Amino acid sequence: MKIRTLIVPMALMAMVLVLGSCGSTKNIPYFQNSQFVDETQSSFLYDARILPKDQLTITVSTTNPDAAVPFNLTIPTPYNTNTRSTYSQAMLQSYLVDNAGYIQFPIVGALKVGGLTKSEAEQLIQTKIKHYMNAEETPIVTVRMSSYSISVLGEVARPGTFMVSREKISILEALAQAGDLTIYGVRDKVQLIREDANGKKEFHMLNLNDANIINSPYYYLQQNDVVYVEPNKVKARNSTVGTTTSLWFTSVSILISLSSLLYNILK
Repeated sequence: MKIRTLIVPMALMAMVLVLGSCGSTKNIPYFQNSQFVDETQSSFLYDARILPKDQLTITVSTTNPDAAVPFNLTIPTPYNTNTRSTYSQAMLQSYLVDNAGYIQFPIVGALKVGGLTKSEAEQLIQTKIKHYMNAEETPIVTVRMSSYSISVLGEVARPGTFMVSREKISILEALAQAGDLTIYGVRDKVQLIREDANGKKEFHMLNLNDANIINSPYYYLQQNDVVYVEPNKVKARNSTVGTTTSLWFTSVSILISLSSLLYNILK
């Protein structure tokens, strides 16, 4: 009779353990309220702005090739052939944006491009170099960012630092490059760590469950942004389970199995 009396409490304990290990699935899907989003607020084309420490590649094109030569500085690229070094075709000189947002451009000198979009920087450079050309010449200036990277950490499949070739990436595209969140990632509290042009670090919380994220000013990432996905309570709890706790769960499971076996034998 005592064994029969113990069966019910043991079964209830087992149910509590099983239910306690199950996490809620209501926060797993993205964009849960997409039918209520005002999509007109996101109807714009994002253009990254130039920040300190960016590396820029600037190309000037003219109808008279000689007119553009002073503005297209090149550097030779060395490579090894057996035991000696030689040089391949020259590459364009890149320009490092200093902490004040300036670059040193040939002939023109210091130009402040920090805070400008690429198209704004192109217009600025075009205006400055026209003074050094014939009046008939209309130079075409192309600015490209050669060092644009973001980092994704935490509960994602492939954490790491990723180069952005298109100079434009959204939070969703960044997570996709990292293999998406694992099932243990907290989707409504994704942290974005951003450094502004003055070096100030800021933390911003993003909710991937809310479809209004497409209207967020932080939907598109900037250079050197860091995205962190924290683990949910289930993952955090499992990470603290040691050998003693595992043995305890095993012992309880064996005890329940033995009690059930004895109950079936003695009834």
